[in-house]
Amino acid sequence: MSHRWSARLRAFDPVRRTGRVNAIRTTVVEADGPNVPLGTLCEIEARGAGSAMLAEVVAVDTQRVMLAPLEQGLVTYAGATVTALPASDRIAAGPALLGRVLDALGRPLDGRPAAPAHELHPLEAPLPSPLERASPRQIFETGVRAIDGVLTLGEGQRVGIFAAAGVGKTSLIAQIARQAEADVTIIALIGERGREVDALWHDGLDVAARARSTLIAATSDQPAALRARAAFQALALADYWRARGKHVLLLLDSATRLAMALREIGLAAGEPPTVRAYTPNVFATMPRLVERCGALRSGGAITAIVTVLSETDAGDDPIAEMMKSLLDGHLMLSRALSEQGHFPAIDICRSVSRQAEGLVGDRQAGQARRLVQWLSLHEASRTLRESGLYVPGQDAATDRALERHAAVMEFLRQDRRQHVLLAETHRRLDAVAGDAT
Repeated sequence: MSHRWSARLRAFDPVRRTGRVNAIRTTVVEADGPNVPLGTLCEIEARGAGSAMLAEVVAVDTQRVMLAPLEQGLVTYAGATVTALPASDRIAAGPALLGRVLDALGRPLDGRPAAPAHELHPLEAPLPSPLERASPRQIFETGVRAIDGVLTLGEGQRVGIFAAAGVGKTSLIAQIARQAEADVTIIALIGERGREVDALWHDGLDVAARARSTLIAATSDQPAALRARAAFQALALADYWRARGKHVLLLLDSATRLAMALREIGLAAGEPPTVRAYTPNVFATMPRLVERCGALRSGGAITAIVTVLSETDAGDDPIAEMMKSLLDGHLMLSRALSEQGHFPAIDICRSVSRQAEGLVGDRQAGQARRLVQWLSLHEASRTLRESGLYVPGQDAATDRALERHAAVMEFLRQDRRQHVLLAETHRRLDAVAGDAT
């Protein structure tokens, strides 16, 4: 059995790796070294006694290294020394980080002293092999009727919340974070407004939810490299807890802003733009991020709920379409429902949980299908009804859908602060859609 310091000793690099700044551009700094891998953190000498700028290596070739600054307000110059930082591929992790708000580098944002590092964990641990993964077998209870009753999720499932701006996705993830059955919650807010970080932490979560949570924030005004790193900081913390057999809820808001940050880094590093100017690093990174989540046969699971900004329904958003293909389900939010004051504004007919059938019994699955069918028939008959061409009695299935519509919508509607237990959800679903007539 190895000593607890052996891993740190093996990773120790006694060589001080340095280089010199050759050119300074708007978003990147070019240097002739150090000779280090992608993702390494470096310090760039800045003007002012003893000051240094943090930067991340984003491109390397035989002649130069491209670095993306992680800090603002510091000024460097040609010829400045660039020094690689040791152990920059590992993060501090442990129970002391629960109940804390941190930035993408693990530094406190909540005004409290830095928490002592319990131990170091790889920023990007190796992906589990396909045979190490386990399909969800346990229902992930969110306390939201529309999800638990119709779009049932499982522990270790990866799900997207697709929504345009302003239709309630942040309110929904705050409710899930507050109510969900999870040992640990890791929240990553990427590219959000600073006000929303404070609102989610202090207003969206209660005391109990904050005590089991860590929030990683990188706001919209911060450099792209810092916004991108926030996602991997959060994922590494989730992976740390999963490796210890815990069920972790990972909430990432949003995948679209992460993709935008990666695109900015890729373009600055000289990658060629593709569809919507997204660079190849975006399409390489997003699948890797999704596949690091999930349940393991050895125990532990990361249930990931990722928000995606979906501007249109035309299917021409490459990030939205890619995330739909990668995830185990998607919850589509509707602006029309949101404008009617309906919360959560989930468009049930356009949403799907690919694990639901294996998690619920035949009775609940049949009730969920019946409810979706009624909503679909109600929407399909809208034009006929509004034009006065539909006469009751023409179609029995449509008549039943119209009759049950008010009860269905009441079942799907829920207050932001209301926590509905799973047994109560099943009882209400049975009352609404428990018969086939």
